[in-house]
Amino acid sequence: MTRWLILSLAVLMGVPAAAETLVAARTIRAQAILTAEDLNLTPGSTPGALSRPEEAIGLESRVILYAGRPILADQVGPPALVERNELVSLVYATPFMRIATEGRALGRAGLGESLRVLNISSKTTVRARVTGPGQAIVETP
Repeated sequence: MTRWLILSLAVLMGVPAAAETLVAARTIRAQAILTAEDLNLTPGSTPGALSRPEEAIGLESRVILYAGRPILADQVGPPALVERNELVSLVYATPFMRIATEGRALGRAGLGESLRVLNISSKTTVRARVTGPGQAIVETP
């Protein structure tokens, strides 16, 4: 009777799921788009590492990912839509006005990411958020 009670309690309480860590299946160069073939799951948990392939597929590697090593969340991000030194359409918008000019990207960034852009007209550097390919909107404080 006690064996059934213990077994019932174990089932009701649930058995902890085995933790898995996402690792690179092969060495992946920086700026490569990750696919399912690039990824493997290994048993165990690594703090800061991704744990499911869906979290990484379609993202871009920010650094070289070495085979068998865990893939950390800050090592991947959205694919870059703006490249360094690329001319971008730079927009400053408020509820009352909209100013559009041309700028030069001072780094690489993906959709929604922030980067520094040199306003070609005024020669000042502003922080902007990427809104599309070759497009950025000035971030206001």
